[in-house]
Amino acid sequence: MKGLYLVTPDWDDTQKLLEITELALKGGAALVQYRHKTANAGLRREQAECLLALCRTYGRPLVINDFVDLCLALDADGVHVGGTDAAVAEVRAALGPGKIVGASCYGDLQLAHKAHAAGASYVAFGGFYPSRVKKYPVTTTPSIIGLSQADIALPVVVIGGMTVENATPLVAAGADMVAAISSVYLAADPQAVARRFAGLFAA
Repeated sequence: MKGLYLVTPDWDDTQKLLEITELALKGGAALVQYRHKTANAGLRREQAECLLALCRTYGRPLVINDFVDLCLALDADGVHVGGTDAAVAEVRAALGPGKIVGASCYGDLQLAHKAHAAGASYVAFGGFYPSRVKKYPVTTTPSIIGLSQADIALPVVVIGGMTVENATPLVAAGADMVAAISSVYLAADPQAVARRFAGLFAA
């Protein structure tokens, strides 16, 4: 796992969501996470189905935030969950060995160890910077990237207010993927921004 980890915004406009996501995929987004915290079940299913078809076209995985049943129903590529040990273990048991299971570990290295033991495919740390989308304490320090990689044989995703500029030192510190929402979906040229994020990993 390497590159831009694209996370969708809470948009009800499915067509707009698909248009911007496709531009980001054309720009080189490596993975898409479908996250819509306020959608009803019908809209969530519709959007996830459309995004999965789009991701299949570009040969990129689609991970569903939280909803294991939806992942199983659509045969999506995996699920991302909060960083609690039980949740990761339960999701891994439900999905089996072949799917992606991602875990939010915030700024807590112990959560990353527990997620690894429970069968996570990657660990996500953050927030590193203030976000336009999520409200959280901005307390995660870049040193956690190296500490995690020294002890845990899992890819590291960084999240929280990511731009190409402020993600650069985190990639230099060893981050495997950069998760972004607003900096891509609200950009004047999403494809160009995705290409710049992808370029951080070109070397």
